[in-house]
Parts: sequence; C-alpha cells; structure tokens
Amino acid sequence: MIARTGRVAARTAAAALRPAPRAGLAGAAGALDLTPLTAIGSVDGRYSRMVADLRPYFGEFALIKYRVLVEVAWLKTLANCAGVPEVPAMSADAQAALQSIVDTFGVEQATRVKEIERETNHDVKAVEYFIKEQLAAGPSELGKYYEFVHFGCTSEDVGNLAYAKSIDDAKRAVIVPQMAAVRDEVARMADQHAAVPMLARTHGQPATPTTVGKELANFSDRLSRHLGSLEAVAPCGKFNGATGSFNALMVAYPDVDWETVSRELVSDTLGLGYTRFSTQIEPHDWLADTMHASMRYNSVLLDLDRDMWGYISAGYFRQKTVAGEVGSSTMPHKVNPIAFENSEGNLGLANAIMGHLAEKLLVSRFQRDLSDSTVLRTIGTGFAHSIIAYKQTMVGLSRVDVNTEALDRALDENWEVLAEPIQTVMRRYGVAEPYEKLKALTRGKRLDAEGMRAFVRTLEAEGVPAEAVAALERLEPRTYVGAAERLARG
Repeated sequence: MIARTGRVAARTAAAALRPAPRAGLAGAAGALDLTPLTAIGSVDGRYSRMVADLRPYFGEFALIKYRVLVEVAWLKTLANCAGVPEVPAMSADAQAALQSIVDTFGVEQATRVKEIERETNHDVKAVEYFIKEQLAAGPSELGKYYEFVHFGCTSEDVGNLAYAKSIDDAKRAVIVPQMAAVRDEVARMADQHAAVPMLARTHGQPATPTTVGKELANFSDRLSRHLGSLEAVAPCGKFNGATGSFNALMVAYPDVDWETVSRELVSDTLGLGYTRFSTQIEPHDWLADTMHASMRYNSVLLDLDRDMWGYISAGYFRQKTVAGEVGSSTMPHKVNPIAFENSEGNLGLANAIMGHLAEKLLVSRFQRDLSDSTVLRTIGTGFAHSIIAYKQTMVGLSRVDVNTEALDRALDENWEVLAEPIQTVMRRYGVAEPYEKLKALTRGKRLDAEGMRAFVRTLEAEGVPAEAVAALERLEPRTYVGAAERLARG
C-alpha cells in the first residue's frame, strides 16, 4: 500500500513539472472564416479554382436556387391549369415579377432563405416562406397566389426536381465538355503519333510491337464510349405527392388529371424525363446510371494515367520542364509525373463517392427514409474530384513529348519479339513444331538482328518459300506493327 501511494505521488509530481499544453492554431486564432485556405475539403480549398465552374450547380446555394426555380415553375403550372380556378392565369406583369424571383436570385437571397430555415428547421419550407415574402413584396395581383406556393407538394417533389435539373445543367455546361476535351486531346495525340513504333509490354514483358498512336487510340475510343453512355442518361423527376399517388391533390381537385399536369411540369417545363412510379422519393435509378457511366469513364482515364506514368518511367515519353517548378525538395534533377499522379488520386476519390451514391440511392426503407438526403449533397463533390482529375490529365498530356530515341532503343534490344510472326509463317508452310523451335531459340534469351536473321535463313531448307524467307529477313521490330497506324487514325 505504501509502495503504491509512493508511485501515485511520483506521477503527480512529474505531471506538475510538465508545461501546460499550448493552445493550437485554432485555439489561438479563434474560429476561422471560411476561405480556400481554411476550407476543410480540398475541392473548396486547394483546388477551389479548378472547380469554380461547378458552383452554380452544386452546393447549398445552388440547391436553394434550383428549389426556388421548381417552386416558381409549379406555381406557373397551376396558373395554367384550367381545373384550378382559384389559381387564375397570370398577367404579363405578374409572370415577369414571379420569374424575377428566379432570375435575380443570388447569395443575398439564399442567405435570407437560410435565416428562415433557422426558424423553421426545415430547408424546403424555408424556400416556400421566402417565395411568399417575395410575392407579398411584389405586384398586388400576386397576393391571390400566396397559399398556392408549394401547393399539394411534398418536399421531395421539389427536391428531386432541383437535383435533377442541377445535374442536367452541370452535365451540359461543365462535365460533358470537360470529359470531351480529354477524349479529344487523347484522340489528337493518337493521330499525331499513329506511325511511331513502340515496343508493347504484356505482363510488363517485351511483346508484339505497336505504335504510340494505336495505344492512345485504345483510350480515346473507350473514353468516347463511356462519355456517350453518360450523355444518353436522361435525368428524371417525379411530382406526385407524399407517397407517389397524388393523394392530396386529388382530394382538393378530384376532376383534374394530375398526372398530365405533373408530366407538363417535369417534362415540358423543366425538360426532364418523367418518373411515373415512385414512393415519396424519386427512385434514383437514373442517378445510379449517371454515377456508373461517370465511374467507367473515370476508370478508363485512371488506366491512361497509370500507363502514361509507366511510359514516362520507361523513357518512352519525355516530360517538358517548366521554369521555376521544383520536382523534388532534395533531388534537383527530378521532373515528376505529378499531374498524372494527382489525376489518379482524384479519380479514386471521385469513384469512391460515386460508387456509394450508385449503391445507396437505390435503396430506401418503405416509402421514404432520409438517409439519401445527406448523401445527395455529395454529388457535387464526386463531380468536383472528377473535374480536378480531368484537368490534371490535360496538364500531364500537355507536358510530354514522345522520346523516339528510347522507343527505337527498346525495339532494337528486343528482336526476339519477331518469334511470333516467324513461327506463324512456319505454321503456314507446314514446318514441324514451329512454336517449339522458336521457344528454344528465344525464350528467356536476347537475340540481335543477325542472330534472328540467321535462323530465318534456315527456313528455306524446311520448305518455306524463298520469297517468304526474304520477307521475314526484311522484317524488323520497328516495322512489325500490323495495322496499328491505320487503327490509330480511325
């Protein structure tokens, strides 16, 4: 007992001698204002300038603005519905005033919505109350429409259309053009280097030669396929009430064909595909298609990034130097393929987010649970990491030149790759065990031009016609590229 008391006393004394912990940077400075320097996430921090074009479509401001757009569009649709006499057709002035709520919506207006939300603790209801404030401040005619803002809606009616419209707009304005720019640059380089021979590597080992352009064309064709899949996905929306059957609207106006009115709003006014069957939420199948198409494109681009990294490492491509840039903090000679590495990392992040979105959003308990709400807010983050990657790949491609000396050297050092065409010609002319003979000659060995040609000259005695032997003698690794050049040029 005495020993234990002594140990406790000793620890207490030691603790008293230690200096008090210092306040960290945050503790010393207090709360930091949000700027690209203080942002927690990289898309709003380090890379914020690279994704600025996405801000009108994703994020809290964008979501609020698109919700306002949908609410206004619904009010206009009701005003055009003959079966709802309490919402009469609007005058030109009233329509202009209503539309101006959308057209003039900015950060100041979004801030007001957030102020209302602090009272309501409901983000969509805050949008409704904001629009009512605007109606009250507008022409007196708008007063008659006051209680028809958000009429017969559930929050998800507005929310799903807002997301669908924002994603559709972002695809058209930013995402697809950036994807196409990468694809087009790869295709341009494929054509430029269509005839440049290159030793291929299967399993990392010397293999049948190809051309630089042909290998790039492989990627441009794949990127084009998945970009086409993304473009073909039609963003969809629903507008059918709390559990998908227009219940409240049919009670209020039983003689109105609400499905037709809903389709008019979703398809004719907002330009979206119409989802007829839903629970409270739009089932998000189209969103999963969008994520998966984007992920496939991203995976192909990641494949390109890694191959370019490898080709640079092998010396097939030289990297251009940029004045003032540093490759390594300690090795002055270094020029690192950082753009391709950065792209690879961001593609991984993008696909991790998109993969979760594609899996999670298809599942909702019974008629509705809110687990999709917080997840949907990361859609912009997934696309942001993709955009960063696309731009970094473009930087990487702009900073490489083909190193023909290294390519020629690799071909000249690997004459054994001609074993393939030689044994194939031997098969044609009935030479016994051609594969086995070439295997014995070349497997695990290095042959030079003379060694390979010496073997070819023995084939005439084996029954191979003289003209075929002569053609094989003329063959070189750099000319053994098949249809690669033609394929690369499309």
